[in-house]
Amino acid sequence: MDGTTEALALGTVVVGVDGSASARAAAMWAAGEAVRRGRGLYLVHATDIARHTPILSEGEIARLQRTGREILAEAAEAVAARHPGLAVIGELDRGEPSAALRHVAALSSTIVVGHRGRSGFSSLLLGSVGLETVANADTPVVVVRGAEEAAETGAVLAAVRDGADLGCARAAAREALLRKVPLRLLHIGNGTWPAGTRAVPGDGAEKAVREGVENVTREQALPSSTVADRIRKDFPELTVYADGDRGRSVPGRLVDASRRAGLLVVGGRRSPGHPGPALGRTTLGVVQHAHCPVELIPRHGPGHGSTS
Repeated sequence: MDGTTEALALGTVVVGVDGSASARAAAMWAAGEAVRRGRGLYLVHATDIARHTPILSEGEIARLQRTGREILAEAAEAVAARHPGLAVIGELDRGEPSAALRHVAALSSTIVVGHRGRSGFSSLLLGSVGLETVANADTPVVVVRGAEEAAETGAVLAAVRDGADLGCARAAAREALLRKVPLRLLHIGNGTWPAGTRAVPGDGAEKAVREGVENVTREQALPSSTVADRIRKDFPELTVYADGDRGRSVPGRLVDASRRAGLLVVGGRRSPGHPGPALGRTTLGVVQHAHCPVELIPRHGPGHGSTS
């Protein structure tokens, strides 16, 4: 397969705007991504009027709609100043923000959301709209962390746990091609000893346990290497690195690795039909604390449950 052709097949970019600093940062990131893809940009503002129509006066509804149009116009003006040739479409939706983003994105776009924390410890946490969008979207979602525009430096980093993350690795490869940077595939084991093993002094078990742990450590590098071989075959023009790491906190190690990445790509592990948000611990930890934008690639189907 031609990796360049596949990269160009990426869809349009949809970003939510609400007038906040974090939404502005998300809009500018989304605009840059749309330019790289050679696609248009959809700016979406949701008023949530539909849900509250029974308790809103006509004047309040008109005010919310007017404010929404102003927010869209301001965002479009900021984008045009940075990317004058980019086609921008503004969408004013009467529905709930997360649902509005998913509706506009349909099945082929990438959704971009900002980081909604305001101050103190809350600034580390993803807001409710972003969290709901990440948990429920059927298309890729990028969380742009922080109120300032993120500097896109470093390789694209992809988390790989097993062969089922090949789709995630492919998405990361496409993003790396667009940015003309290397792709780093990182597999992190849980750092524990083989289940059911105990070291009893004097019976030789200590050596066996050490050897067992060394074998586990070596095996932890295999998933990323196997996926890397496939990515190198499908994207021959891309520089691909495959690393195995070991740590007790998988999200913690990914967050630390994100300090040196321009984009972190992770695969979603959400059970189909699960009511409400069903983010796994690793996914949630990464989108809450990463140091660079995070792209979540949804993964559905049998056996694709939430990350533990």
